[in-house]
Amino acid sequence: MIEIALSREDPWPDGDWDALAERAARAAIERTPYGELLASPTLIEISVRLASDAEVHALNRQYRGKDKPTNVLSFPMIQPDLLQTVTQNSDDGEVLLGDIVLAHGVCAGEAAERGIGVADHATHLLVHGVLHLLGYDHMTEEEGQAMEAIERDALASLGLPDPYLVRED
Repeated sequence: MIEIALSREDPWPDGDWDALAERAARAAIERTPYGELLASPTLIEISVRLASDAEVHALNRQYRGKDKPTNVLSFPMIQPDLLQTVTQNSDDGEVLLGDIVLAHGVCAGEAAERGIGVADHATHLLVHGVLHLLGYDHMTEEEGQAMEAIERDALASLGLPDPYLVRED
């Protein structure tokens, strides 16, 4: 079972962000070896924060040493080698998978550059963030290609186009 604990700050508009985040998380998790987490009686929680660029800038500087905002930050709470058995090791039937933070201005700017809606781009960033919570990364070309393949598949299942397709305008 999965639960999204979502908080939204201005300038993020009102919307059904909880449902969007849950769909994105499910689509990402289903396409990994950790798909059984969704059927587990253990409550798998993901914290999602829709934040300002200033907040993400501060977090990016503090935790990654990068003095600028970024589109999405992920803070895993479980080591990748413990993910397979995480539901067996929960004392209270709940597991916090991690935190994901999206920057509104960066997300909106990237969406405009791509000619897509903010909600669609946020969905992609949430899928990407969930994969980071599951231990996926893109530090090497091989890792990046594997992660992008899962993202493409997850987004296609949600009716969204390939975010890595180069548009010829």
